Amino acid sequence: MTTKEKQNEQTSKWYDIAYPASAYTFSREALLHRVRFDNDYMHLELTDGRVLSVPLSWIPTLRNGAPEEREKYEISKDRKMIIWDPDKCAINDEVRIDDYLAPRPTKAATQKKG
Repeated sequence: MTTKEKQNEQTSKWYDIAYPASAYTFSREALLHRVRFDNDYMHLELTDGRVLSVPLSWIPTLRNGAPEEREKYEISKDRKMIIWDPDKCAINDEVRIDDYLAPRPTKAATQKKG
């Protein structure tokens, strides 16, 4: 083997794995436990312990809503949506947690399918 071939040869280093995959917890479903807000984010606390922080700038109705109005939400019975009822507050919106957990198809990908 020439020096040049040795330089191009890649080596792999193997490490022992401390725990098998079965020792890890993988969530099967995202369900809302609690919602809280700060000045910049809506924090979605899920029943499996995850916390998803969504920028308020992504949701114009919440970004432009008064902080006290943001707090007037309800969690849907299936625990997958946050609902602001316009009969109970100044915000009229629904947020589905799956929209923020699953990848969204790009416009280009959608056009290729059609």
